Amino acid sequence: MIDDDVKAAATELLKACRKANLLLATVESCTGGLLVGSLTEIAGSSDVIDRGFVTYTNTSKNELVGVPMELFLEVGAVSEEVARAMASGGLSQSRADVAVGITGVAGPGQSENKPAGLVHVCAARREGQILHERCLFDGNRTAVRKNSVLKAFELIHRVL
Repeated sequence: MIDDDVKAAATELLKACRKANLLLATVESCTGGLLVGSLTEIAGSSDVIDRGFVTYTNTSKNELVGVPMELFLEVGAVSEEVARAMASGGLSQSRADVAVGITGVAGPGQSENKPAGLVHVCAARREGQILHERCLFDGNRTAVRKNSVLKAFELIHRVL
């Protein structure tokens, strides 16, 4: 079950995608499907959502959306480069016009020497526009995941 502010933001995003006649794909790591789950919580979302990938491991990021394994060694999974590759891979592995990639450390504790709350969100449009934001969210795991979803909604709106 999603809370009221996420549901309202999801509803607005679906309306904007419908108006623009665009399909959406999600590629999620630290949010574990919360983004696509928030959108599919809204009845009728199937006219906008093409698919969602939950790519929690580096191997799944590679196998499902083609993130190069070398990238994890070079910059780590929690990076702008990986978020960009996730969004681009979401486009290449779907019929979507817009894809979003989210990778980060939901917490508690750090990963890859990166602090809890560090999240990279990237939204990409098939025509080539890609937006990225590096975020450092406060709060517990639930707050970091929720804020990551809201940031993804914001970036998707911007690429529409």
